[in-house]
Amino acid sequence: MAVDSYPMDAARSWTLPARRPMTLRLPAEVMGIINATPDSFSDGGLSDEPAAAVAVGLAMVAAGAAWLDVGGESSRPGSLPVSQAEELSRVLPVIRALRERLPTVPISIDTCKAEVAREALAAGASMVNDIRAGADPAMFAVVAEAQCPLVLMHMQGNPATMQRAPHYRDLVGEVEAFFAERMKAAAAAGVTTEMLLLDPGIGFGKTVAHNLALLRSLPRLGRAFDRPLLVGLSRKSFIAKVLGERGPASSDAASHILHALVAADCSLLRVHDVAGAVAACRLAGAHSGSGGQSTGMALRVPDARGEDV
Repeated sequence: MAVDSYPMDAARSWTLPARRPMTLRLPAEVMGIINATPDSFSDGGLSDEPAAAVAVGLAMVAAGAAWLDVGGESSRPGSLPVSQAEELSRVLPVIRALRERLPTVPISIDTCKAEVAREALAAGASMVNDIRAGADPAMFAVVAEAQCPLVLMHMQGNPATMQRAPHYRDLVGEVEAFFAERMKAAAAAGVTTEMLLLDPGIGFGKTVAHNLALLRSLPRLGRAFDRPLLVGLSRKSFIAKVLGERGPASSDAASHILHALVAADCSLLRVHDVAGAVAACRLAGAHSGSGGQSTGMALRVPDARGEDV
């Protein structure tokens, strides 16, 4: 499979006309993940108490995170939804406390529920990160009213079933078609294109080969839509499969190799180990000579047989 040759403009930036305007650019900044849940695939239970989650967020910003992403519902393969009330009880105390302690740091609410998004934005969140890309009929209206950025993520299926048998006839073409349709639906509901970010959904209804093909295609996606890209590949088990390890990926080192490889082609990297990701991105920028040029390294695609994330 040939490597896509769609070079991105290293100087590209996007100013999002939110109520609090913000700028995203290439190469990527780091977004720290705060899982306020007991069952995250990577760090479940470490941040499920508000005080612990706030401490994690403060440490991430000290380590170099430019953004924080707070979520109260696990989306690991096989996970089941939680109630709106439960999700709100997990995320609102964390967002309020972080906003008080970190008044200038953008905070994203990771939710697919419109009412959770509404209350999180009122509590101090700056952006909505929706893995279901507006499947809740009220989500676009909430975002339009708040005049906040919105991340649209691609997922085949749902977290409970997405890794049973992912399949595509034209992976990148289908992802592009999905984004085009969701962007059109968002615009019809009053969410301007300038407020949208796109996430290819690494690990969400994808085999190992699918994940690596999408990472290679980030420049193509960026060119197709001229929108900032958010990428979350940290600790995903497809990395362990590439390396021939058993079980989910537990080491951050391999994740950071990929962070360095794709940083020039996206605007936000959603990560667990902030210090390591920041270091990887800085080294990649130093190696490129400008901080924004692609390393030119191709990701090799193994023979995939329906592997998990």
